[in-house]
Amino acid sequence: MKESGNRILDLSFDFALQVVSFSEELEVKRRYVIANQILRSGTSIGANVREAQNSESKADFLHKLKIAAKEAEETKYWLLLCKHSKNYSYNDQLFYQLKEIQKLLNSIICSVRKGMRENA
Repeated sequence: MKESGNRILDLSFDFALQVVSFSEELEVKRRYVIANQILRSGTSIGANVREAQNSESKADFLHKLKIAAKEAEETKYWLLLCKHSKNYSYNDQLFYQLKEIQKLLNSIICSVRKGMRENA
């Protein structure tokens, strides 16, 4: 993806692309259930981040980012299952990318909350 200049948008989109590839890899090995779960939660992160860019208010923006953070936590769960299950593929790079996204989401959420408290 061409750099948008928005780090969280770029990271979450690139992550979604990697999730699609990893899900396909799991499907080739007939690991359909977890492949589908990772695909849904992993791509949902970027979809919610993108939706937040057109939010109606700061509260709406915050809500959408919190949903993205929840989806990231769910994706982490599925990746950890892959890591610790026999006969499943695992991708360290994907896990590293997810941790970076989670750090950035948490930072943005904290900054928005702080700004909302200061303006209240």
